[in-house]
Amino acid sequence: MSEWLSYRPEDFLLFSPRVYWRMFEMHNAALWPMQVLALAAGLGMVVLVHRRPFGYERWIALIFALIWTFVGWSFLWYRYATINWAIGYVAPLFALQAILLLIIGTIFNGLTFDQRGIVGWTGLLLAAFGLVAYPLVPQVLGRRWSGAEIFGIAPDPTVIATLGVLLLARGRLLFLLMPIPLLWLLLSGLTLQTMGDAQFWLPLLAFATGLAAIVFKRRLGAPCAE
Repeated sequence: MSEWLSYRPEDFLLFSPRVYWRMFEMHNAALWPMQVLALAAGLGMVVLVHRRPFGYERWIALIFALIWTFVGWSFLWYRYATINWAIGYVAPLFALQAILLLIIGTIFNGLTFDQRGIVGWTGLLLAAFGLVAYPLVPQVLGRRWSGAEIFGIAPDPTVIATLGVLLLARGRLLFLLMPIPLLWLLLSGLTLQTMGDAQFWLPLLAFATGLAAIVFKRRLGAPCAE
């Protein structure tokens, strides 16, 4: 028992920071130029939320479902799980999130993106952060641009932008769409913290912000299960 107590969290890491960030560089190189299409899809959803054409709610849910499926398979399962066996158990959650988005957002048409006030602004800020700001992080931290994490390609910006857009929504079953994004952000932040990477606070900040917005929304009498 005393031997187990002597271990630190970093002792359980199965990869080095160099291997971890190299994984993103290889992923970007293999998928180029899909990054452009992914960002265009993200910005397109922002336009849909703003203009609200007929049936836009279903399109947003469908696009997000496709993106979560793609990121879960192409990055988590195909790449990340090869250096971290635990991700093999996490990747199915991305598929589950995609299924929930399809069922709630397209079959039941159970989402309405008209949230106002502080929760709405928080959602917009998180969405903008995931879409626009997150890819710039390597430049700020002195890493190579080729390893940028991009919405629709890498999990963290995808999850942050998704959480932001979901904070703009109302719906009886909306609460079912919140746990998996929050869980991933917490897991990602703790992993980066264990690696000793300065970026760890970004997913943890998004987690805390999203959770605070959800709690605030419920206390205002506008719960997710509306």
